[in-house]
Amino acid sequence: EIADMRVLQVLAGAQNGGAETAFLDTCLALVQKGGLTMEVITRPNSSRVSRLQSSGIGVHSLPFGGALDIITPFRIRQIIKSFKPDIVQTWMSRASSMTPAWSPSMGIKRYAVLARLGGYYNLKYYKNSDFFMANTPDIANYLIEKNIDKGRVRHINNFAYAEQASGSINRSDFSTPEDAPLLLALGRLHKSKAFDVLIKAVAGVEDAYLWIAGEGEERQNLEELIDSLAVGDRVKLLGWRDDRAELFEAADICIFPSRYEPFGNVFVQAWAYKVPLITTNSAGPDQFVRHGQDAIVTPIDDISAMSDSIRLLIDNPKICKELSKNGYERYLSEFTKEKTIDDYLNYYRYIIDQTRR
Repeated sequence: EIADMRVLQVLAGAQNGGAETAFLDTCLALVQKGGLTMEVITRPNSSRVSRLQSSGIGVHSLPFGGALDIITPFRIRQIIKSFKPDIVQTWMSRASSMTPAWSPSMGIKRYAVLARLGGYYNLKYYKNSDFFMANTPDIANYLIEKNIDKGRVRHINNFAYAEQASGSINRSDFSTPEDAPLLLALGRLHKSKAFDVLIKAVAGVEDAYLWIAGEGEERQNLEELIDSLAVGDRVKLLGWRDDRAELFEAADICIFPSRYEPFGNVFVQAWAYKVPLITTNSAGPDQFVRHGQDAIVTPIDDISAMSDSIRLLIDNPKICKELSKNGYERYLSEFTKEKTIDDYLNYYRYIIDQTRR
């Protein structure tokens, strides 16, 4: 039963990003479901740690350094011996490589290491993993093709919150007219997210305004591109934001222009908030979206196709309404918090049953 489950979650993680957001959302949702005892090991991060702690989750902060870091693996082992989990769930490669497999010498009951993969990671970092969770069907197939027994692999979708906005964003704060078509993009400022392509596409749609919410190493390059195209009056880099609901409420269209995206939470969030979606055919979205039904899909790196798609939606409110309606139905049937958390708990039960045999 849930009440008997003890789960330790382990994430190294960047300061912010899609996987980190999914980790936080999932931990909070699992605890809100009730009855499950959870602790977390993660890097120091004031925002993430305070939100976890305020939900009653015990948090251990460790450095998760490079190859010379012997402190983190040692402390993870100590925390496991003290907490006595049924399952240790690891997120991404560094956490997985530093988490020990159970051994009788630890003097505690057997636990299982469950690796959650959101990408096509090198499995040399997963030698201590007993079970695997993939957030797309394709990643699950990748694991099975790498000779992981399919009885130890399960596909479980990420979920999206459709939180109620607690306030509203004034467009005037970002010099954006109330009646202008407003495009929203979210993600780390990284080359894989292709915000350069999006900015070039928006340059060709003279009445469109674009907000990009995120932070990262490409900020300076994007700022220089915005200046070179003379679109600084219409394209705004908002930095990292915690007000997702307010951003989606302010936006007319969501755009997800990634070059590389194993899953991509943003397309699900757009559906959850009933905002019409334009995305590329990167690996994650391409496994889920249906062009012309619940999104407009463009080829990766195709500036003119992106511009044409933006123009199409600005000029056709009826198409926007249909995309939003169908996307929201997809969200309700496949990507709600309730469905995903039930799937997690069912998998946890299965793992504990297999481990206790």
